[in-house]
Amino acid sequence: MTMLRSLTSVLLLLVALSAHAEPPAEPSAAEREAAQRAGVPTEEIQRYVAVYRAIRQAYVEPLSDEQLMRAALRGLLLDLDPHSAYLRQDEAEALDELAHGHYIGIGIEIEQQADRSIVIIAPLDGSPAARAGLRSGDVITAIDGKALDVEHADAASQLLRGEAGSRIVLTVLSPGSDTPRDVEMQREQIDVDSVESRLLEPGFAYLRVASFQVDTAPQLRRQLAAMSDTSGGALQGVVLDLRSNPGGLLHAAVEVADAFLDSGVIVSTRGRLSYSNAEYRAKPGDASGGADMVVLIDSGTASAAEVLAGALRDHERATLMGSRSFGKGSVQTVMPLDNGDSVKLTTARYYTPSGKSIQARGIKPDVVLRGKAARGLREQDLPRHISGSDEQADGYAKGELIAGDAAIEAALAHLHRRLSASSAPR
Repeated sequence: MTMLRSLTSVLLLLVALSAHAEPPAEPSAAEREAAQRAGVPTEEIQRYVAVYRAIRQAYVEPLSDEQLMRAALRGLLLDLDPHSAYLRQDEAEALDELAHGHYIGIGIEIEQQADRSIVIIAPLDGSPAARAGLRSGDVITAIDGKALDVEHADAASQLLRGEAGSRIVLTVLSPGSDTPRDVEMQREQIDVDSVESRLLEPGFAYLRVASFQVDTAPQLRRQLAAMSDTSGGALQGVVLDLRSNPGGLLHAAVEVADAFLDSGVIVSTRGRLSYSNAEYRAKPGDASGGADMVVLIDSGTASAAEVLAGALRDHERATLMGSRSFGKGSVQTVMPLDNGDSVKLTTARYYTPSGKSIQARGIKPDVVLRGKAARGLREQDLPRHISGSDEQADGYAKGELIAGDAAIEAALAHLHRRLSASSAPR
């Protein structure tokens, strides 16, 4: 909160200075003290005031102080990373709805590019977007025939929402295509079942986690127990499918990791402030009974999903199969403001148990799968992304999406090979 108080002091000073009809005199002692407390050079404040006054006096249409100050706040975040943003109250509330998996829309995870177009990180399983054929890496350039004019992805998400049953037309450019296409779909209630499961065969469970929500871990534990009962005993193998999982709540991913780990660090976060530095550890107990595991990942596997995959791999609890993950290894903190709006600010980086940063480099699988792959964007392809340690510049938009059941079959075959090898006489 100290940072927000400092920001408020600076903004109040800017409002006071911008109210002068004539160029301001030298700042008073109180004004200098406020600027020093906020760590902002006085000359930078004076430069801002000059621009502020020029816009208010000469812009082609009149603008209120409220409009200008809101634009200034957005501007403070605009040139940071793609995940920081100023959220109006309705946008902050919508962000909270996403965490609970219930809202009206088309069901996609998005990020904004420098030209204000929107890139799809992943469509949610079974959503209108998925049924319409939208895929990770597709770029939305217009909505209902109008070019996008929003400051960040959270604001764009609001445009994608509406009443259930209403129709929306997206103009979409797919990787490798020179011509955009219009995709029409109908908004509907999105009730995301974050976990789906089935037995691949007796003793071998399949778990698909589409995103991480408040109740993801309890769902996963219940479904694991049910499959174990159906199999008539302990499971021998588990295929955990995190392909095109855009992430979600960190604590939900930590809880899922804890379901498979008995001890040790799951993930740590490191930032500039003390509250940004945290370490999450596993508690005793393995809900799968120690079953061998394969985790499926691809370039749509992002954020909290990468935290889970990294923890299971670093503890040698699972084999990762697929393609390199998205590489979103940053933590966003939502800071409420006194007017009901919020600031979503990147405050830390994720680190796997071995101490490696996920940011921009992503996670490489132990076993590479190709299959039917499509080119898609990754964190390193997003403008203004935070640079990661050991970031790999291997070309633009070369992420691979691993689609279809062939990957599941490959994971099951891998489990059988490992079990056969471990039971073979030596």
